[in-house]
Amino acid sequence: MPRIIRKLALLAKMEATYSTDPTPTGVANAMQMTDVSIDPLTGSEEARGLLLPHLGHQGIVLTGDYVRISGMVEIAGAGAAGDVPAYGPLLRACGFSETITAATKVDYDPVSDAFESVTCYYNLDGVNHIMLGARGSVELDFTSKQIPKFKFTLTGLLGTIADTALPAADLSSFVTPLPVSKAATTLSLHGAARIAETISINVNNSVEPRHLIGSESVEITDRETTGQATLEASTLADVDWFGIAIARTRAALALNHGTVAGNIVAIDAPAVEIGRPTEGQTQKILNYQLPLMFVPATGNDELTISVK
Repeated sequence: MPRIIRKLALLAKMEATYSTDPTPTGVANAMQMTDVSIDPLTGSEEARGLLLPHLGHQGIVLTGDYVRISGMVEIAGAGAAGDVPAYGPLLRACGFSETITAATKVDYDPVSDAFESVTCYYNLDGVNHIMLGARGSVELDFTSKQIPKFKFTLTGLLGTIADTALPAADLSSFVTPLPVSKAATTLSLHGAARIAETISINVNNSVEPRHLIGSESVEITDRETTGQATLEASTLADVDWFGIAIARTRAALALNHGTVAGNIVAIDAPAVEIGRPTEGQTQKILNYQLPLMFVPATGNDELTISVK
């Protein structure tokens, strides 16, 4: 009987002990995602290299096995201010702490140690792949006239692969997103509101599988957050992006998406540098593409994601 590619359940649950399966369920831990893919058995290979009295392939040995899952989650609120969004575990697995302010907001800030991890179940029409000790990185994309999205890439240790019935997935905690628009989205960059076509942010975690004698893990070893903004061009009297880039000036970025409590996501960065601007056009209107570098002001504060 053929298996259907669209029949997918992806579950993710925080691990209390690294790489110990906390047994996620479809009722409590289902993730609503798009464009999901899996590298179910990646790693390296060792050739045998045997000297024999005949020619021919000698086979290989698979080493350092691990799993990688990627997919997108719509950027939206949690349903009520102060509630934890359903995608919260994925942000925590990407090197963010979670701070809850009751009835107000949930903040996600980058950390440099004590990284958390998740166990993921990837069940594609009855075959279940378990990924343990997963950590990763995330990109954010806000493009006008489109649904904003997180793109998660998670890497974890190989668990079991088995025939398992698809679980019933409760996705009711995921909030319907708003498209990026003038009505729903505002952007301030370097001290003033800007007209933007798109802004993207890549946390750029370095994620390393490590297979050693006595230890197997996936580690986050570095982070250099970057991005790009495509802004409608204006006069130098309005803002001189070339001068700002040359001077290496750092200033704040603030993006707010949503207008009603329970469905607001805000991005705040205190010290953003502008790279070398380039010129382009959309609908024969000049724009600037600005590379962005998110620099910590005091440490672990280069980017805050707030769900309100």
